[in-house]
Amino acid sequence: MADLNACENAGGAATGFDDADTILAVDGLRTYFDTDEGTVKAVDGVSFELKRGETLAIVGESGSGKTVTALSVLALLPKSAKIIAGSIAFEGRELVGLPAAEMQKIRGAEIAMIFQDPLTAMNPVFTIGNQIVEAIRLHRDVSKEEAREQAIALLDRVGIPEPAQRVDEYPHQLSGGMRQRAMIAMSLSCCQKVLIADEPTTALDVTIQAQILALMEDLQREIGISIILITHDLGVVAEMADRVLVMYGGRKVEYAEVGELFADSMHPYTWGLLRSLPRLDADRHSERLLPIPGVPPSLIHLPEGCHFSPRCRFRQEICFHEYPELREVAPAHWSACHFAETLLEHEGHAIGVELDEAAAAGIAAMGVDRR
Repeated sequence: MADLNACENAGGAATGFDDADTILAVDGLRTYFDTDEGTVKAVDGVSFELKRGETLAIVGESGSGKTVTALSVLALLPKSAKIIAGSIAFEGRELVGLPAAEMQKIRGAEIAMIFQDPLTAMNPVFTIGNQIVEAIRLHRDVSKEEAREQAIALLDRVGIPEPAQRVDEYPHQLSGGMRQRAMIAMSLSCCQKVLIADEPTTALDVTIQAQILALMEDLQREIGISIILITHDLGVVAEMADRVLVMYGGRKVEYAEVGELFADSMHPYTWGLLRSLPRLDADRHSERLLPIPGVPPSLIHLPEGCHFSPRCRFRQEICFHEYPELREVAPAHWSACHFAETLLEHEGHAIGVELDEAAAAGIAAMGVDRR
């Protein structure tokens, strides 16, 4: 367990670093794909900061650009994709354009990723132990025997029973929850400072989901690791995140502290996501879940103006012609909506201040049912 204690010092919390310090800064990131049908603007000008020891959630529907943002950070993009603009700075070091050999030293050793499906992320022909040992020896000068001992200790730490036996089993021999735990163990094998978790609980039942989330929180407290949590599950966000970045159509549309976002969301898309979330404090006979109408836009043929306007219940004429600037609409609360300040409380859920007369008149003219 000595090596796990060493990991605690590598994470930042035990070294005297202030948790408010920025460990990862992404600025104006644009990642595009070239296809036969045209250019896919998967990530289009996204910026955010990750502080030491915090959890930043990136949320949005499928196709919003969440995973491509993470893969851009790790330089794991397919050949058809390219970062055409922007900066990714890790501890002040620019990662965009970094030689592959240098990026390999950071990937795994400093920044790691938990994938949505560990069964496909792991090599089926090698044992769990072999894969963790390989990751350890890639970044540390230790013998196979020492690496194996560390692998068993890691499996034990993430709650896998009988780790000395499981270390010699193959991925298909483990349950979904055990595979995800093994994936976390592999991610922590080289004392990472940033852990990117891409939908880490999607394929698991609710009991195992809770255990995995609790494990991640425990490890964060003990090691001081920073987490980027990619998810569409706002329940997980409420439980895990410190701040939330909402993406839609490849762009950042809202960015706020988690409590502020849930109490006073100031973008109609975020509001729609929240209104489609069941509430435990609501009367089940009176509270309806309201799904967002329509489907996410094609990232090749994005609508003119605000990308969310075809689906927005609060749209007005300007929304179809002018993309709203991302601006600070409240302290440390950013929104890309022309009418962010005028969204009102809706059936007990605060989503901003009351609509002004002009905005209300515009909504009435469109015949929008605000309920």
